[in-house]
Amino acid sequence: MRSRRDFGGIGVGLTNLDKVLYPATGTTKGDVVDYFTAIAPAILPHIAERPVTRKRWPNGVDEPSFFEKNLAEHAPKWLERRTVQQSDRPVVYPLIDSVAGMAWLGQQAALELHVPQWRFDGAEVGDITRLVFDLDPGPGAGLAQCAEVALILRDVVRGVGLKAYPVTSGSKGIHIYVPLDRKVGPSGASAVAKQVAANLQQLRPELVTATMARSARGGKVFLDWSQNNPAKTTIAPYSLRGRTEPWVAAPRSWVEIEKPKKLRHLRFEEVRRRWEEQGDLLEGLDEPLPEQVPDRLDIYRSMRDPRRTPEPVPPGPPAPGPGDRFVVQEHHARRLHWDLRLEREGVLVSWAVPKGPPTDTGENRLAVRTEDHPMEYLTFHGTIPKGEYGGGEMTIWDTGTYETEKWRDDEVIVWLRGRRLEGRYALIQTNGNQWLMHLMKDQTPLEVEGDRARQVSVSPRRAPAPMPRGVTPMLATAGDVTTLDAEHWAFETKWDGFRLIAEIEDGAVTLRSRAGHVVTGKYPGLATLGSELSGHSAVLDGEAVVFDDHGGANLGLLREDSARAVFLAFDLLYLDGTSLVRKRYDDRRRVLEALAEQARSLIVPKQLRGTGAEALRYSQDHGMEGVVAKRRDSVYLPGRRGQSWIKTRNWRTLSVVIGGYRRSEVRQFASLLVGVPHEGELYYLGRVGTGFSEQEMSDLADRLRRLERKTSPFDNELTADERKDAVWVAPKLTGTVRFMNWTEAGRLWHPAWIPSSD
Repeated sequence: MRSRRDFGGIGVGLTNLDKVLYPATGTTKGDVVDYFTAIAPAILPHIAERPVTRKRWPNGVDEPSFFEKNLAEHAPKWLERRTVQQSDRPVVYPLIDSVAGMAWLGQQAALELHVPQWRFDGAEVGDITRLVFDLDPGPGAGLAQCAEVALILRDVVRGVGLKAYPVTSGSKGIHIYVPLDRKVGPSGASAVAKQVAANLQQLRPELVTATMARSARGGKVFLDWSQNNPAKTTIAPYSLRGRTEPWVAAPRSWVEIEKPKKLRHLRFEEVRRRWEEQGDLLEGLDEPLPEQVPDRLDIYRSMRDPRRTPEPVPPGPPAPGPGDRFVVQEHHARRLHWDLRLEREGVLVSWAVPKGPPTDTGENRLAVRTEDHPMEYLTFHGTIPKGEYGGGEMTIWDTGTYETEKWRDDEVIVWLRGRRLEGRYALIQTNGNQWLMHLMKDQTPLEVEGDRARQVSVSPRRAPAPMPRGVTPMLATAGDVTTLDAEHWAFETKWDGFRLIAEIEDGAVTLRSRAGHVVTGKYPGLATLGSELSGHSAVLDGEAVVFDDHGGANLGLLREDSARAVFLAFDLLYLDGTSLVRKRYDDRRRVLEALAEQARSLIVPKQLRGTGAEALRYSQDHGMEGVVAKRRDSVYLPGRRGQSWIKTRNWRTLSVVIGGYRRSEVRQFASLLVGVPHEGELYYLGRVGTGFSEQEMSDLADRLRRLERKTSPFDNELTADERKDAVWVAPKLTGTVRFMNWTEAGRLWHPAWIPSSD
């Protein structure tokens, strides 16, 4: 199946996204594309303006791969390219500098991206910009020994005033990158790196070798300096590796390298999560992309260390939101003040008001313009540690929406509609960052029509709000719910389903996906919501799920037959002329539960009792996907991933039936083909290739061979790739697997066999 997706205004054709590229983990091409496009802001500065050599596995990592340098003639025209004259021929390389470029690499199954240490200077080969040392463990050595060498190398580099950045290679060893502070020619870079390696060998001959001969590497770490040669390339930071599992060349902190016993290679989902939480650990290694410009949160980030403050510090540039929200925070810093923040162009424009917003028209209050804050600050409250910028307790004093009457560089007039503040306010610049905040006497705002402005009378009673359409759901941030209490947080089950926004009006139901697409026709069974709530207009946030024979929500079954879905509602955003998005979670929940009493098909799952730790334990004991914690006083932030919703995902278990296996030349079998029974049919859910002991694999293989049959026992359709090399068996053997999640095709994600207890 072919689709075309837009990435930053560039359309990229994508095919066979369900194709499994890492059979051991079930990782698909779609997973690779998702990772490459998500990690693009981190990887692009480290490969931009460098020729990218691709190592491709079009049929997955169990099949042969090949290196590709020359760009095919049919490659997209929008890909920028450069020609390098090699000894025998000219080679045209792609330059990857966009999210679309990363998506194209994923479509090509180019899992490994290799680049040199030089950048192009226009159309010519430019200077070396960084050194790289490849710490390759020989027989008898491992990551721990590589870490020891890395720390020695770090100290040597620091001694000459440079900085070193460690990267676990995702294969065997560690790469150490050193940005250069001066121009170094091709031969000079190799000479410097070779001399450093020779010095370390002389310093620690029992641990380090700089000799190319493999016979000299036993029990030692080979410090490979040769990759600084302009003809050589190194796996790029953040690139996947074509190994059994989707390991990544992962940037690490020196704190991690100093704990070698805990050091291990990381997979792509871990690397993505670390980048989202910590930003790019290689920041400073390479210059930003030429087209990149400082975003409006650069000043904010420069003043905060995310490792020391609970404040949100998003790694990426801001994205626009609705543009009509505000928050006032009471800030007990060195001096008590109130922070007014107005949402505009993806950030919160902020003023510190020492005496608080005026409540009398006769007052003018000083307001000091401060740095723009991220959108996540709309719900932030907590204690900023002493010694950090703005250290002290911060609470939400007021929140709501606003309307803009005027917004100029030196004057802002807005109408605030909050729980405490209600009225027309002016902010007027007096000198530099000094402003005045004033509650205006004239409470009749101006409405602009073309070049004319007219007075608009304001009724003390608000007119009914129109029902919002196409609301984008609020998202939870990955985190640890076990530290959260029951007083301030409510806990819900994280469901295996599809997120839906349900719009109910005049007895009809419109269902929208998380991306905003109308999907009503996929869920015909949910039409009863409209008739049961025919007297109401409502917008609900929830999940479509299908429960299996054991009572568990099963995404694989939902993908096979969405007509069987039920709707689990966990939020109410609008009801009968009133918007609830600015109301507290607890208040929205009470209204939702009252509404559910009027509709049998409107299911509101019970909250999980107790603390976050107790809720998570309950979810694990009952085989649930995980827990979502929601702060009781939080408002709903459409389309945002707020800190007031925290999610923790469990490893999940599932009882499965074996319907086949794939042969292997080196093991008893390559993987099991498993499914689940549902309403008298057997549904295929994926391959399981890990978790077996040698004895259990041998026993299973003997039993499976006695059950072989010619036809598939599965009732749903399998792709050609899923049927490839399959040996079908009678579905009589059962077992248990654990897995992380479901793929977009409804297959098990990262499944592993759980050995039987006997």
